[in-house]
Amino acid sequence: MEDINNLDFSEQAKIRREKLAELRETGNSPYLINKFDVDSNAGKIREDFDELEGKEVRIAGRIMSRRDMGKANFINISDFSGNMQIYIRMNDIGAEKFTQFKKWDIGDIIGVTGKVFRTRTGEISVHADDIGLLAKALLPLPEKFHGLKDIEIRYRQRYLDIIMNGEIKDLFVKKQIFWSTVRNFLIEKGFLEVETPVLEINSGGAAAAPFKTRHNALDTDVFLRISMGELWQKKLLVAGFDKTFEIGRQFRNEGMSSEHLQDYTQMEFYWAYADCADGMALVKDLYRKITKAVTGGSKFVSRGFEIDMDGEWLIYDFEDIIKSGLGIDIYETDIAGIKNKLNSLNVEYDPKLSFWRLVDILWKVVRKDLSGPGFLTGQPIELNPLPKRLKEDPRKADQIQVIIAGSEMGNGYAELNDPVDLQKRFEEQRAMGEAGDAEAHNHDQDFIEALNYGMPPAFGFGVSERLFSFMMDKPIRECVLFPLMKPKD
Repeated sequence: MEDINNLDFSEQAKIRREKLAELRETGNSPYLINKFDVDSNAGKIREDFDELEGKEVRIAGRIMSRRDMGKANFINISDFSGNMQIYIRMNDIGAEKFTQFKKWDIGDIIGVTGKVFRTRTGEISVHADDIGLLAKALLPLPEKFHGLKDIEIRYRQRYLDIIMNGEIKDLFVKKQIFWSTVRNFLIEKGFLEVETPVLEINSGGAAAAPFKTRHNALDTDVFLRISMGELWQKKLLVAGFDKTFEIGRQFRNEGMSSEHLQDYTQMEFYWAYADCADGMALVKDLYRKITKAVTGGSKFVSRGFEIDMDGEWLIYDFEDIIKSGLGIDIYETDIAGIKNKLNSLNVEYDPKLSFWRLVDILWKVVRKDLSGPGFLTGQPIELNPLPKRLKEDPRKADQIQVIIAGSEMGNGYAELNDPVDLQKRFEEQRAMGEAGDAEAHNHDQDFIEALNYGMPPAFGFGVSERLFSFMMDKPIRECVLFPLMKPKD
């Protein structure tokens, strides 16, 4: 019999379709099978081998390799939990079924009934008593040792990437552990999980450019949310809920990089009667639990930094870090001074940006050298209208950011609950927007009206899946199951 694996892609695909046609003609199409009662998997068999040895199991998976020894074959099948060797003899399953089996291809999905045993070489295996074809692979899998190398192909055909690379599959198992740890931690701390609107009339709660779409039934433009229900959750504080959180997708119409996506998962919580000190203690505890759950310990390497979450968390002051790192006092200079400094550093920027947006670019330059873990404090109030001011220095926001491996890994602050002050700040942001600042906050009169009924002092905090990508030391798109791709030409 000709070895199908030595043929080119189109020839293999043609032969596989011919095999399917033959199965259909004989009434043996695998697509007529609706169910296979699986009672075990590769991981369970390995873990419970002493208990399962000699016992019958039913396992299903994709054929990944085979060794043909005439009337006996060894194949390896892959399921979600790993790989399992299957031993198949003609004398055990019958000549007719064995003849059919010999025509099956790498990539086909099969079901196996058999007994667990260990081979003479010590490999845990299943000795098949019966087998069945459950789905036919009409296209060949990528070549095993080279796999998918092109990043664009890997992202477009992520299912093949996962089939061929067990590490990718494990990555997304860890990502589920990441978010379930966040959710369980907050629930254990007494927070209530809520759901808030994805479509909003005003895109509020963050400094970011939104996606706009049209709501036909209401005949109005709406925006995809740029925060995880920040203003909605604070309305819930007004309503009397004292601890809420939400985990979901949010959307920002901004540039793509190894750290940024246009749509991604975010968590935000809001905690009435708490301040930044309370928030830092809770966040530190949360991040340590996440790290242990995902990595098994307290340490990981990211972007060339060695991070120990159980170590000391430093406090970084916004003004002092820029002054010590770049030699510029942000409260003693002007916009020309900021631009001169950026020019001397060969940093590209939009010359139309406001003074404080340019200062923020300066901060991002010096931030890259900070290892962390630590908390940034003392951000200028102009960069965010929603926090309270620091009592000891009203120029600055009562705000924190988690800094890890030279990047922001979470943001929180003492929530502004003064409606008069907020009205003024929104008006300042509106002026910034009219001057061309695409990241200026939108005015939300409904939220201000809610504040007029009284909102308790509170701490709010948010973190996105960027933290997970840094823990894995991978670009963030690598950590998304199906990243958004430009349409094919």
